[in-house]
Amino acid sequence: MQSDGCESWPIDDGNQGKPLFSPSDYESCRCSTSVVNEGRSSVVTGEDLKHLWQLVEMRDGGPTWIHMMDRSTPNMSYHAWRRDPNTGPPQYRTKTVFENATAKMVRDFFWDDEFRPKWDDMLAYSATIEECSTAGTMVVQWIRKFPFFCSDREYIIGRRIWEVDGSYYCVTKGVSRPSIPRRSKPRRVDLYYSSWYIRAVESRRGNGQLTACEVLLFHYEDMGIPWEIAKLGVRQGMWATVKKIEPGLRAYQKERESLSSLSQSAYMAQINTKIRVDYLRSLASNVDLSKSDIGDTSENPLAPNISRALIYGGLIVLACSLDHRVLSKVFIFGTGRRLANRGNGLN
Repeated sequence: MQSDGCESWPIDDGNQGKPLFSPSDYESCRCSTSVVNEGRSSVVTGEDLKHLWQLVEMRDGGPTWIHMMDRSTPNMSYHAWRRDPNTGPPQYRTKTVFENATAKMVRDFFWDDEFRPKWDDMLAYSATIEECSTAGTMVVQWIRKFPFFCSDREYIIGRRIWEVDGSYYCVTKGVSRPSIPRRSKPRRVDLYYSSWYIRAVESRRGNGQLTACEVLLFHYEDMGIPWEIAKLGVRQGMWATVKKIEPGLRAYQKERESLSSLSQSAYMAQINTKIRVDYLRSLASNVDLSKSDIGDTSENPLAPNISRALIYGGLIVLACSLDHRVLSKVFIFGTGRRLANRGNGLN
């Protein structure tokens, strides 16, 4: 039986129609029998590549993206948008451009779980559960810690990378693994999607050289707290989190220059499924969805009233510490309005 992570793909090797893998290749996948038994719905497949391509090309038929922020440092620029689908949690789209960085290095940087704790202080624990040394597919377990007002969360993440002409489609998403028992703490996040498109772009210094790297990120997750409160928390903490990435990347570049060997996860990042440009173009003929738009206006700024901000901060504490089913949005915001009105009356 074919292993979940290994599939045949058209590769730009001059042998059109020849499968990328032979049946014997599947034996090299270090995947447990449980992976096969749990079914194909839990793996990273070509449908995930198609979905990420639709997001990159803005052909997924989703609602308009609302501009959130523009920020920059001397060697990094950052732009963020949000949209609210009819069902499901808020979705985020970001574009980050790193000066003096290659697409390969940035690809490895985001995949390298051994190095990540040096710049991502939210990653408390990571472990590789399964990996396929042919397709580069991995299943990893993460435990992420959040600010004092929110409890830790556990993630079981499937991930895989496709390469086309030196650009990379990197898919990471939540997958089901019944073989890993659930615990009351940390709470497991089932609905999770965080995927990148990475490519070389021209430097903003205008020298005509492709010495910068652009990363388009698409992210959403359901942490089990009311989405309106989650949006407030994301907006307040987004830039503080993002601005840690660029120093982390520079430290990673220096460490890679001095190391003679790669970490296991960085090694896996270099095992990519190579596809042809004409294959991606063929996806367009199979997609009958309207194009998504980026709105001209930004979302409303946060109210400047300090007492109201403190009230909603307290509500975030409640929302993260109590179960979503127990603490409803109606209760939270009904209480919030009453307290805010009362606070305004005291000003």
